[in-house]
Amino acid sequence: MMDASFFIAGRLRFKGKIAMVCIAVSFLVMIIAVSVSSGYRQEIRSSISSISGDVMILRPDQNIFNEDAPIEASPAYLPFLQDVPGVSEVIPSVYRSGIVRHDGNMYGIVLKGLPDGVVRADSVALGVSIPSRLAEKTGLKEGDRMLTYFVGEKTKVRQFTVASVYEALAETDDRHLVYASNADLQRLNGWNEGEVSAIEIVLDRDSSSEEDIRRATEEAGMIIYAFSDDDEESVISVSSVSKYPQLFSWLDLIDFNVFFILLLMTVVAGFNMISGLLIMLFEHVSTIGLLKSLGMSDRSIAKVFLSVSASVVAKGLLIGNALALLFCVIQDTTHLIRLDPVNYYVSYVPVNVDPGYLLTVDLVSFLAIMVLLLIPCLFISRVDPADTMRVK
Repeated sequence: MMDASFFIAGRLRFKGKIAMVCIAVSFLVMIIAVSVSSGYRQEIRSSISSISGDVMILRPDQNIFNEDAPIEASPAYLPFLQDVPGVSEVIPSVYRSGIVRHDGNMYGIVLKGLPDGVVRADSVALGVSIPSRLAEKTGLKEGDRMLTYFVGEKTKVRQFTVASVYEALAETDDRHLVYASNADLQRLNGWNEGEVSAIEIVLDRDSSSEEDIRRATEEAGMIIYAFSDDDEESVISVSSVSKYPQLFSWLDLIDFNVFFILLLMTVVAGFNMISGLLIMLFEHVSTIGLLKSLGMSDRSIAKVFLSVSASVVAKGLLIGNALALLFCVIQDTTHLIRLDPVNYYVSYVPVNVDPGYLLTVDLVSFLAIMVLLLIPCLFISRVDPADTMRVK
């Protein structure tokens, strides 16, 4: 049997269209803010992982560019690293800093070697994959030769071939990351195939929080201590959180700003609904008096108006969500809104729609607005049926 409060609520009409528009705009802003924040975190985390892994195993001096101090590519503890919870890949890599000379200009680069088959440049002799920013500065494109100088005790020169150009979402300094093969860089350093600069551990997406990275770093350190052979060189495990603290601090700042936006938009939407509900209550004072005279309790009458308000909030929520998701789809497919990667680390506004997170935001905001609407319902208890029903 239908509750009388819901039956009466179905007969009332909420005239505050502005309040509904405000609700829709508030949810639009909240969902976009959450999606952009999630997109930033995902893309920058992914980029950091591709730059140096989530955990890096290297010599205690942490100098990965020292061509005179390699570490073993297949140490005794290597098989145990794969057993660390959340580990996706364990990659031995070789690093070497260099200078690219093109049309009389010099550009600092970091060459990162990866195992054969990982880099698309493998099929090309001395093939490399360069970031789009370096390609723009130098005018280099696929198939071009890239003259590179390596300064050390002896200056070495190599002419690489640009096999591909990739979109670098995050570059942490002025040195551009260029991917090559381990074999090419090992020959450049005079190393054998069993020597590398570092071993990188990449975590899967579900284990990529800062706490997960720190935990994996500690576990990797314990494995190294427990399973290293006596004749192996000393190494340590370093997390990407400690290597790039400025990026993780920046992500934390974004999360704080998003939390502030969510709070502000919820309050704005709530107070707009309060004003709209108050207007509705004033317009239906006689109806409230009539319902009281018929024996309806203040709580049941409040349920009538809260039901009407809940319907308005739900409609605004659905409209705001639909518009926000439409924006996310357009931005994700077209990268319409661009950014300066020098200032924002990424070249466009990234978005990531996490259904569980968005549903949580919708639910919490909806409940918060409904709690705020209890305030104007206190007006109902002050309505005297004798005054509202008096015949003039």
